[in-house]
Amino acid sequence: MADWETVTILRKKAPKASAMKSEQAINAARRQGVAVDTQSKWGAATNKQHVTTKNTAKLDRETEELKHDKIPLDLGRLIQQGRQAKGWSQKELATKVNEKPQVINDYEAGRGIPNQVVIGKIEKVIGIKLRGKERGRPAPPPGTKK
Repeated sequence: MADWETVTILRKKAPKASAMKSEQAINAARRQGVAVDTQSKWGAATNKQHVTTKNTAKLDRETEELKHDKIPLDLGRLIQQGRQAKGWSQKELATKVNEKPQVINDYEAGRGIPNQVVIGKIEKVIGIKLRGKERGRPAPPPGTKK
């Protein structure tokens, strides 16, 4: 019979990617004469997905040449009169047009930024034309044509 000897093999694990990036690992590689390439990445380790452009910053400052459009006060009054004629609060009108009460409040006060979809919804619900030449006149019921 043959004699068996026990042999133990020890292997060193390969360094992890994070360990290879450490300053200590880079210096060790330089000492061994290995070519080391370092790159500086722009915006690394930040959570900036959207960068504001110059135009956005200008618009936010609302200078004379670049302003957000506002709802005209007469349109706000028309919305308010139509709402009050139906006996609704701002919250009830907002619920009927699927908007937040703050949007209705801003529109009536002339602070809101005009959105034709929202104005169209309000127009249908209160039954008053809010756009065009016939502004302020009763809107025809849905389904009827001129």
